[in-house]
Amino acid sequence: MIKKIADTIRGLVADTVEKANSGHPGMPLGTAEIAAVLYSEVLKHDPTAPEWADRDRFVLSAGHGSPLLYSLLHLTGYQMPMEELKRFRQLHSKTPGHPEYWDVPGVETTTGPLGQGLANAVGMALAERMLATRFNRPDYEIVDHYTYVIAGDGCLMEGVTSEACSLAGDLKLGKLIVFYDDNNITIEGSTELAFREDVLKRYEAYGWQVLSIDGHDPEQILKAIEDAKADKDRPTLIAAKTKIGKGSPLEGDAKSHGAPLGKDNIDALKKALGLPPEEFYVPAEVYSHFAEKRTDWAATRKAWEEKFAAWSKAYPELRALWGRVMKRELPSDLAAALPKFEVGSEFATRDAGGKILTALSPQLPELVGGSADLSPSTKTYVQGAGDVGDGQFDGKNFHFGVREHGMGSILNGLSLHGGFRVYGSTFFVFSDYMRPPIRLAALMRQPVIYVFTHDSFYVGEDGPTHQPVEHIEALRIIPGMRTIRPADANETAWAWLAALEHTDGPTAILLTRQKVPTLEGTNQEGFARGGYIIREPEGQPDLVLIATGSEVSLAVETAELLEQEGKKARVVSMPCRELFMEQEPAYINQVLGPDLPRVAIEAGVGTGWYQLTGPLGLVISLDRFGVSGPYKELAEFFGFTPNAVVEKIKSFLKW
Repeated sequence: MIKKIADTIRGLVADTVEKANSGHPGMPLGTAEIAAVLYSEVLKHDPTAPEWADRDRFVLSAGHGSPLLYSLLHLTGYQMPMEELKRFRQLHSKTPGHPEYWDVPGVETTTGPLGQGLANAVGMALAERMLATRFNRPDYEIVDHYTYVIAGDGCLMEGVTSEACSLAGDLKLGKLIVFYDDNNITIEGSTELAFREDVLKRYEAYGWQVLSIDGHDPEQILKAIEDAKADKDRPTLIAAKTKIGKGSPLEGDAKSHGAPLGKDNIDALKKALGLPPEEFYVPAEVYSHFAEKRTDWAATRKAWEEKFAAWSKAYPELRALWGRVMKRELPSDLAAALPKFEVGSEFATRDAGGKILTALSPQLPELVGGSADLSPSTKTYVQGAGDVGDGQFDGKNFHFGVREHGMGSILNGLSLHGGFRVYGSTFFVFSDYMRPPIRLAALMRQPVIYVFTHDSFYVGEDGPTHQPVEHIEALRIIPGMRTIRPADANETAWAWLAALEHTDGPTAILLTRQKVPTLEGTNQEGFARGGYIIREPEGQPDLVLIATGSEVSLAVETAELLEQEGKKARVVSMPCRELFMEQEPAYINQVLGPDLPRVAIEAGVGTGWYQLTGPLGLVISLDRFGVSGPYKELAEFFGFTPNAVVEKIKSFLKW
């Protein structure tokens, strides 16, 4: 039956790509036996309950092979009618060119950028182990599932998988099983053009169990999975030797990778496989086979539900926690746990952030995270909360090592799995290393939190390599991303609360290295709207100063100097410009004033501020790279002092 299922998949894939006149048939044709074994004989899942918490996860890291996954979802009974296979890659179909997480039941993560899926799977496997440690009890193993991956040569070339898989070995994620589609072909031709390394030895060095099989032999595939499961402490890489385009006249040829096979080649494929020439053919016995399987899968899921109900009765407090974290609900009194900071006190907002995280952590067992080897600087290590590592999964602090790219992708996998709210931290300038997973977090609407410290040229002596300039605008332009740059310690507390309350997209919190004063006039209600008046002069203002982060206190000092010269300035704190722009026009006009000259101040590139100042407004920004030096001297050099700002305003407004 496995051969018949595999050949049915091959026929469906060939027809799917041909009808669309677009797609990648080669990889699905080559991995059809692996996919058939997984979905027919191995995977613990129930197509009628695709969000069942204890299902096995399957990640198609080689997302260009999406017709493979869509065919599997159709055959096994997910919400994937044949009509959608016929609409592959068409507008508004449920079969986009690469699998998209939110759109189709049975798709666990958005894949396509090579390597991201495998790195996400590391996070999923980590989440499974951590949930099992927290919720399983003797005689009640309610969390017990595996994470399976199909990845190709391209996935294993990408650097993100090196970072993530190295950490997976260190963590001892024994329930992560990866099939390596070892077909020696990429788009340009043979992998020998650029990829001659011994992948298996590399993964052995990572601490993985490594197995080699014929990827077209179902018995070898099943035996490899058994051997993988027998090793409890090591993730497993199963190097499956396959032939791209298997069964077609283009078998073994790079030409089958990324283009339709063509009618003649499809006819030859079907003839070789013993399939009739009709399009989108599925034998009745294949449908019958999976109909019987669905009965078994549903029985397995219902048995788990009975066990879950008994566990719920035996451990009502755990059950209440499970229900809350799986829904991403927060405790109703969470705001009361936030520390309050006195006006006039001074804190680097990274230091304030550490105090806030420490205060929130006991209230949120699901809040876990870490840094890319920088927690002493980013202040994101929670004392007393325990570490995750070396097979120990009851802690809350991750040590990602110097692996920003891998960290971002693992965070996505943890979030996608469910049961945790996650954060990761590094210096803001290194958000460049994380941009692909940040973008995917936004695309998948995952509430990952990024704590980026050392947020401007005020980093100082480390120089331009460590001084972010363009990074804040680079984050703001990602659709669905929220970028929060708090002005002081109290705004930092509200930033954390806002990030936790935002459950349908990622949030970046940008924090200072240098101390800033705790300001008078901040308020949580205004903060929650993205921008608000923090200082209002007596009488009609002559202009409005808009600022973020450490530049808010600079704006306040500037307003005080202007008053000495007889000019009145309103000061607006704009911690989240994206959120402010979502407010109703009446509120925006109330805050900014429809007829006031507007001046925006931010220690980064200023292009985006003209949407608020207008083309006739003044933007005081840093549109060049920084230099090395003490931060107070840099503020003088770049003109970020009250006197310098006053002079720029006077010159601009011709006062």
